[in-house]
Amino acid sequence: MELSRRSFLKLSGAGIGVAALAQLGFTTPAYAADVELRIREAKESTTVCPYCSMGCSAIVSVQDGKIVGLEGLPDSPINRASLCSKGQSIIQVANNERRLKKVLYRAPGATDWEEKTWEEAIPAIARLIKDTRDATFVETEEITTKDATGNDVKTEVTANRCEGIAQLGGAALDNEECYLASKFARALGLVYIEHQARI
Repeated sequence: MELSRRSFLKLSGAGIGVAALAQLGFTTPAYAADVELRIREAKESTTVCPYCSMGCSAIVSVQDGKIVGLEGLPDSPINRASLCSKGQSIIQVANNERRLKKVLYRAPGATDWEEKTWEEAIPAIARLIKDTRDATFVETEEITTKDATGNDVKTEVTANRCEGIAQLGGAALDNEECYLASKFARALGLVYIEHQARI
């Protein structure tokens, strides 16, 4: 049988195609892999990455009080299930032996830190905020305006502002937390309110 060049190429292509199809698993039965995931008993919750001001969301898997898994949140319109290298490292924020878990206080002029309980710290912080607000609160302010004839007129107006306290928000706060923090600051009369992400 004489084989032309065209027939040889057709037969070669058909042979390669049959061999490729055989390698795809049509000739051998397939079995589902039974792999035990390390996060099978973990509880999942969502969080916001604390590093930059983007506000990427993540799913954290926790088991026995320790983070065992971390992945981007697919429902987030910001990061769409992806995390950068810094975002992937937020697991080290919680699983770190140097992480502070107690309130530390250093008295004015002291060189050493001492541990305090939350029952001691929260009232002390509230007292400092109240004392600072009372000392720096401005109820009224005198302003100068022009009357109809163009003369300067001094008028006293209500100011109700606190100039001795500032508030700074961070990227780890979500939208609702920022709203509550902003409301709290404005209720105190703060005028110096800033946020890392400027939202």
